[in-house]
Amino acid sequence: MAQAKIQAKMNDAPIGKFSRTLSMADRSGRLLESLDQLEMRVEALREAAMAIEQEKEGILEMIQSIQNSQEMRNICPGEREELALTADRLMGRTLSVEVSVGTIRNSQQEDALRRATTMIDEIVAKMLDDMDSSRQRLQALHAACVTEAPLVPIDQKFQAIVISCALEDQKKIKRRLETLLRNVENAEKNIKIMDNQKLKVSNAANGSH
Repeated sequence: MAQAKIQAKMNDAPIGKFSRTLSMADRSGRLLESLDQLEMRVEALREAAMAIEQEKEGILEMIQSIQNSQEMRNICPGEREELALTADRLMGRTLSVEVSVGTIRNSQQEDALRRATTMIDEIVAKMLDDMDSSRQRLQALHAACVTEAPLVPIDQKFQAIVISCALEDQKKIKRRLETLLRNVENAEKNIKIMDNQKLKVSNAANGSH
């Protein structure tokens, strides 16, 4: 009987100890699972916010395209004024939507983003002076941001800088370059249309004499 009691006591001690250990591990596991689920929700939230940010950029670009389009110039002043007011109202409402997704960067990534932004800004500042050269430089910068084989020469210096940027900044830089290239293309089309119209007017005037 005494031996049985001693055996029971020996069995009781480790059971309580291991029970507490398993309980702590189980509790820790549940907390870790909750944090994993929250991490997925955080990433989904950031992706949704970035999608809204991109949608905002796209809408603003389309409004500006309409405002600067040749079709807008070809309508009568009264209708043009009404459409311009509508476009301005839409622009204001779009700008009132504020979406900001912060990017965590180290000092190297901060410096790389600053250098990449400076290179793009320098091209934009000279765009009106030499649009053709600016387009070629923007294409070289954009080629440095794509994974597929580009059809134009790559700016190797810019590529090295972009690689050092945070991944989210790399995507934003690429989107900005794409927007600038579309703006340049639209501007060149409008210039060609205006030049053709001037030529037609000039030919008509010469033909009337």
